[in-house]
Amino acid sequence: MLRLAAALRGLAVAAAALLTVTVLPSGASAGTAPSPPSSASPASSPVSFPSARPKAFVALREVDPTILQEMRYFTPHNFTGVPVDGYRRPTCLLTRDAARALHRAQRSFLRRGFSLKVYDCYRPQRAVDQFVRWAKDLGDQRMKAEFYPRVDKTRLFDDGYIAAKSGHSRGSTLDVTLVRLPAVPTRPYVPGEPLTPCYGPKADRFPDNSLDMGTGFDCFDTLAHTLDPRIHGKQRANRLLLKKGLERAGFVNLPEEWWHFTFQPETFPDTYFDFPVE
Repeated sequence: MLRLAAALRGLAVAAAALLTVTVLPSGASAGTAPSPPSSASPASSPVSFPSARPKAFVALREVDPTILQEMRYFTPHNFTGVPVDGYRRPTCLLTRDAARALHRAQRSFLRRGFSLKVYDCYRPQRAVDQFVRWAKDLGDQRMKAEFYPRVDKTRLFDDGYIAAKSGHSRGSTLDVTLVRLPAVPTRPYVPGEPLTPCYGPKADRFPDNSLDMGTGFDCFDTLAHTLDPRIHGKQRANRLLLKKGLERAGFVNLPEEWWHFTFQPETFPDTYFDFPVE
């Protein structure tokens, strides 16, 4: 009887252990530690952002010097109103695969009398961190009248305009538009000058030598969604011209931003870099 009782106790312990291993919180998977409660401090190792530039990155000008560059975050003409951390030179850096694909697209556009123009390419994590700090500073609204007239700044995270990480930091994403040739230079922005809404008529927006895409670059507004039904006529045709031309070269558009494209497959699909643009 004693042996039988001991055996039964052993079976009970084993069954309890089995249940402890296999029963996981909702959303967890076998072999994954359960998430700590919300009150717990963040878990162990922080995410790292490599600060050395890999050889797979190139300056776009080395691959195609004909593509126009208007690197907005090197200047104060962006939604923060100041030059952005990490942009030490007004130059476009991309992974070599993305740059070569952009060169292929440019050759096609040149034959039709257009040129690509990039506003932003690789973006270091330190720049993304500055965007996050700016979005939390509700008192800084100096560029609201141009870039987010209809969006309350408290909504920038929830509405997806600002995030803690960006695909740009992986090196295969860029912000781009089309310019009719011969290109007329865009005048520089003067800090403190009167601002007009990014979704207004082209003649009323800040001057840009880009084709009329219905909104300006970095317009925090649903009108910037690539296929927004309120955008029609020539503006819609211009968006589709850009989209289809880049898709043929292997790029994928972000539906919420007519200017935002990522080359697929990405060279670094899971790595976010922090080396400066120089």
